[in-house]
Amino acid sequence: MAHYLTASKLVEALIAKGLSVATAESCTGGGVAHAITAVPGASAVFKGSVVSYANEVKESLLGVRSETLKSVGAVSKETAEQMASGARKLLNVDIAVSLTGIAGPDGGTALKPVGLVWFGYADSYGVRSVERRFEGSREEVREAAIAFALELLNKMASGERK
Repeated sequence: MAHYLTASKLVEALIAKGLSVATAESCTGGGVAHAITAVPGASAVFKGSVVSYANEVKESLLGVRSETLKSVGAVSKETAEQMASGARKLLNVDIAVSLTGIAGPDGGTALKPVGLVWFGYADSYGVRSVERRFEGSREEVREAAIAFALELLNKMASGERK
C-alpha cells in the first residue's frame, strides 16, 4: 500500500504519546482512514472517520454551519476547519484532520480549480487549516491529498504546532 510507511509511523507515534485520532473526509472518500487502519495496532489510536461527501452530512454530523456552506462553499478554509473540529468533538479524539476539495475531473472553477484541497486539523491547541493544489488525474489528486494528510497528522503527533 502506497501510504503504509507513513501511516505506520503515525500509529507508532500516537501509541507512544497516548493520543487518539479521527478523520473527516470528503474528496478522499475515507482514504486516510483506510491507510491508518491498514496498520496493525491502529485500533489502539484510531477512533473513526466521517466520510462527509454530501453537504448535509457535513452539517448534520460534523456541525459545519449552513451559512458557511452558502457563503464560501464546501471547499474552503472555514469548512475544513469546522469539519476538523466537528470530528474531534464527535469522535472524542485528541487529533482530527479533515479534507475537502475538488478531485476532478470536473467541478473546478477559476477560483476553485480541480486539484484544490483544504485540510483542517484540530487538537488541544485549536483548529488550523492549510490549502494545497495538486496536479494530475482524479486518482492522483486523491492519493496526493491522502499522503499530505498523513504527513500533517505525523507532524501533529510529533508535537509540531504549525
